[in-house]
Amino acid sequence: MIKQLLATKSFEHIDAEHRDSQLKRALGPWQLTLLGVGCTIGTGIFVLTGLEAAQHAGPAIVLSFIIAGIGSFFAGLCYAEFASMVPLAGSAYTYSYATLGEFAAWFVGWNLLLEYLFAVGTVAVGWARYFMKIFDHFHMDFLPAALTAAPFASPDTVHIVATGSLLNLPAVFIALLAATICYIGISQSAFVNTIVVVIKVTVIIAVIGFGASHINVANWHPFIPPNTGLAGQFGWSGILRASGVIFFAYVGFDSVSTAAQEARNPQRDMPFGLLMGLAICTLLYILMAGTLTGLMPYQQLNDAAPVAAAMEAHPQLRWLSIFVSFGALAGLTSVILVMILGQARILLAMSRDGLLPLGLGKVHPRFRTPYVATALVGSVGAIMAGLLPIDLLAELVSIGTLIAFMMVCIGVLVLRYTRPTLHRPFRVKWIWFNALGGVLFCGTMAARLGPGTWYRLVGWTAVGLVVYFLYSRHHSKLREHAHPPRK
Repeated sequence: MIKQLLATKSFEHIDAEHRDSQLKRALGPWQLTLLGVGCTIGTGIFVLTGLEAAQHAGPAIVLSFIIAGIGSFFAGLCYAEFASMVPLAGSAYTYSYATLGEFAAWFVGWNLLLEYLFAVGTVAVGWARYFMKIFDHFHMDFLPAALTAAPFASPDTVHIVATGSLLNLPAVFIALLAATICYIGISQSAFVNTIVVVIKVTVIIAVIGFGASHINVANWHPFIPPNTGLAGQFGWSGILRASGVIFFAYVGFDSVSTAAQEARNPQRDMPFGLLMGLAICTLLYILMAGTLTGLMPYQQLNDAAPVAAAMEAHPQLRWLSIFVSFGALAGLTSVILVMILGQARILLAMSRDGLLPLGLGKVHPRFRTPYVATALVGSVGAIMAGLLPIDLLAELVSIGTLIAFMMVCIGVLVLRYTRPTLHRPFRVKWIWFNALGGVLFCGTMAARLGPGTWYRLVGWTAVGLVVYFLYSRHHSKLREHAHPPRK
């Protein structure tokens, strides 16, 4: 059993899967970059910037984004090296299978399921808030309050209470719509994503440009609000807590790596798409965080649509509020698209390896997409979006992301010593510094997340262990190759 748990998938096997892929190769370097920007620029800017500033970091939310960006840069370098060597769908799951063994791959893959399923819900909730903001702008009652908010809330990240609402209907709608687009095809998804990326980046630049002249520097003092006496509520512990939550916003480049099998030239284009997207997004995050906390006191940014709230606080900028809401809808839609796209391909990879039922790996004969996995992700994401609050969803996404990134950093370091002669089209310099830097930054941010997040992670992992030992271990394709059935 121990031997199987540590068994790795050979790179020869990976190369054969790469050549035999049924997925459509339609993505170039800039399409991959835009996929990363499409997924990364969304909830972090339009939702979490205000919430985390108000609840944990204050104006120092800028430092939280810098810390998260540094951790992402270290991990991004490791991702880029892996993606150039392992051009298969599956992201950190596939990388772990090639370096750390089947059980580590299962652990990463299972946590990626947690990450992406809850990410779809998180972003859909933010989308729903901006959607309702548009109707508020025109003083229209589009839906009753009971159908625009989650029926459950988590006041202290540990307990869950009822709110009296029935369902967040707009959040359910956008999750199902995005799943339908992803079902149709990767080319269509990339085309829609390119359009909405252009829209939302234009809106973000407009907010930063027009908002700069209305910044009140007094709102930046104190830059680091004193800690309230509770861990994670302002002070440096609050900065680290916020960095851990908003780290989920950097999941975009993980989503890029899940599309490796649909890249035209993955060895060349994947590193470019990963690192270019990360650089663009980090710069925009920092500028937007500084702008929002300068436009209004951070305490007033505790809104799931903080950018629109900041515009409405200044009479001269209210005209921009409606454009912000439309831009946020476009931006968050692209995030949901890429999240569903990425999750479906992780399910495809795990199904292909026998660790999940084979039906999840079915590719549509016409659209050439993993249609069963896409439908499943969209449906579960819609349920999460309709029932759960955004703060609970965001922390669960972040813990899954941080664990995946740490495993990638460890895996690329291990591979340097176990397979030193392996061809690496993109080779990271100073690997010890970069890999351990990624582990250190990601581990520190994970440690600062709330205890309720860790409790739920333990519960999710326990369910995963049951699935692995009762199903996955016995259906593993790697096990079949090692022990072929007797005739």
